[in-house]
Amino acid sequence: MDLTLPRLAILASSLLFVHQLHASEPTPATASVTPGSSLIEQGKYVAQLGDCIACHTAKGGAVMAGGLELKTPMGTLYSSNITPDPDTGIGRYTFEQFDRAMREGVNPAGDNLYPAMPYPSYANMSETDMRALYAYLLQGVTPVSQVNLEADMSWPFNQRWGLWFWNQMFVDSQPFVPDPGKDDAVNRGAYLVQGLGHCGACHTPRGIAFQEKAMSDAGSSGKHFLAGETVEEWRALSLRNLWTVEDTVQLLKTGQNRFATVSGNMADVIHHSTQHFTDGDLTAIATYLKSLPAGKDDLPMPVEPRTPTEPPAALFTSRGGLGYTQFCADCHRPDGGGVNAMFPPLAGNPSVASANPASLLHITLTGWKTAETATHPRVYTMPGFARLSDQEIAEILSFVRSNWGNSGSAISAVQVKQMRAQLNPTTDSSTFETPRLADMLAAPNADQVVRGMRLHLQTKALLPDNVGNSLNCTSCHLNAGTVADGSPFVGVSAFFPGYAPRAGKQITLQERINGCFRRSMNGQPLPVQSTDMQAMVAYFDWMKLNTKPEDKVAGRGVGKVDTALKPDMENGQRVYAKQCAVCHGAEGEGLKRADGALVFPPLWGDESFNIGAGMARVYTAAAFVKRNMPIGFHEKFPLGQGGLSDQEAVDVADYFSQQPRPDFPDKVKDWPNGGKPVDARY
Repeated sequence: MDLTLPRLAILASSLLFVHQLHASEPTPATASVTPGSSLIEQGKYVAQLGDCIACHTAKGGAVMAGGLELKTPMGTLYSSNITPDPDTGIGRYTFEQFDRAMREGVNPAGDNLYPAMPYPSYANMSETDMRALYAYLLQGVTPVSQVNLEADMSWPFNQRWGLWFWNQMFVDSQPFVPDPGKDDAVNRGAYLVQGLGHCGACHTPRGIAFQEKAMSDAGSSGKHFLAGETVEEWRALSLRNLWTVEDTVQLLKTGQNRFATVSGNMADVIHHSTQHFTDGDLTAIATYLKSLPAGKDDLPMPVEPRTPTEPPAALFTSRGGLGYTQFCADCHRPDGGGVNAMFPPLAGNPSVASANPASLLHITLTGWKTAETATHPRVYTMPGFARLSDQEIAEILSFVRSNWGNSGSAISAVQVKQMRAQLNPTTDSSTFETPRLADMLAAPNADQVVRGMRLHLQTKALLPDNVGNSLNCTSCHLNAGTVADGSPFVGVSAFFPGYAPRAGKQITLQERINGCFRRSMNGQPLPVQSTDMQAMVAYFDWMKLNTKPEDKVAGRGVGKVDTALKPDMENGQRVYAKQCAVCHGAEGEGLKRADGALVFPPLWGDESFNIGAGMARVYTAAAFVKRNMPIGFHEKFPLGQGGLSDQEAVDVADYFSQQPRPDFPDKVKDWPNGGKPVDARY
């Protein structure tokens, strides 16, 4: 749910020529141009400025060899080979031929290029940059012999002669001319934005002939330049008067700033292109964008981020609020503040509050990834939520767009349905029936059930006398016990009273709950007849659904890990440092905000579970980790969780479960009838 600036959006309105220029996919090293740089090094930097890499390497294909499939309403195109191979690439191009293709959209054979190759923008390039780019492509790129694929275009779009007239009307092939009334930084920024960056290809509205309504901010049409456009089911927001210069520089350099995180194809632009720009060029771009008069933007860009506030009043009293609580709050937090450098804030987020919700709908249905940059090398993900109904998504997004200072209009189920039809997102085939917290409002004892859910979600805050550490029930029972293999509560109350090997006797559900208070919470039992215990049991009973004692519930518990796997604690320490410490702290202390509020729980020490907890056992912890950690690492519903191998899970569980933690005084009473697990801590 971030600022999404799509890269290939031009394809929705114009077509990519199969014999155009192409570029590479692998990440180039960070480049900077110095006075002593060679022509080839300068050309490499120009290629990064132009983000040539975006269109010209097929996924998994050879560098710059083309073949990327590009589907449009008019047919399918394939990017072409721009390696210096003399037979299938551009190895025989003279500079004059290259220059004409870049500025006028005409290849050496005299064929007109489709304007998805942004030659109307590249026409702004200086001769110096053009010669450097030519040198790089012909001398700095490895030649690859790969024949270009023919485009499959419908009539009349397969007739190139019509492009001659289009070029006469809309293409100015003259290089950029600085404005003498503006300073060097603004002119440099204008040159990069209008030319090599071709930002208008996505962010400028288009006319009836699919042309950009303005190629610059000059003249009467200049008000349209970078004023925002909706393409490929994304909203490319207005870039006029964008944030502060520093915030824009940070976004282009790192993929994140105080207000948003890029997503969609813009994440690739940051990864392959803008993060490699010199600080001077980034500042010039941001200065130029800031200098543009604000137009009819989706919303004014804020100057200061909204500080976290109290959770909305309707968080637990509305379907949208409870849906948000279940599916969004763990990453974006109840106050909409997100998690710094991981999950973006929703308060003041431009894609959230935009008048046009296309990007928000797109991300919700298909998912999201952060840009991989030198500053933020770890990629965080959000899974797609297409398995939720249109009405559920509408309720959640309407809640998000109307809280934390956001003032976006409500989303309807019809809007979600229309976007779903356009995107045709995939869903997983899980048989686990995820209960919907929003449905609690229809229960005859709704107030009691919601209170029970909150006691699981906010245990430390609501029951401070019973919780002796910093954990909540949901620390182990994810999303208030609604996640498959995340120790869910679905059907649990149907199995009580039941025999508990650890206790060596039949126990009630209340006794099982109090066992968690004494072990996982390292605290005190809750009085069995108290209204809060009754509320917790009421929540379990609501989660029972139609489960009978003899049933097997898919997704119940945390699964199993082969106990024959021998843990390697040293590797576990490495896995922890790489995958876990970012959320749980280098010393297992958990993650807190600046105000001391806990975001993610501690895994050892006085504020974590004691040695009597199930999570203190290696193979139990490993099974939980295998299926549920790290979050935001893959696309699994609903937390993007999972990704470690069984061995890695066992190793890291051995590492953190064996760390210092509180004792459990009654440990001597456990397993009185035998059957003590091999991985018990005592």
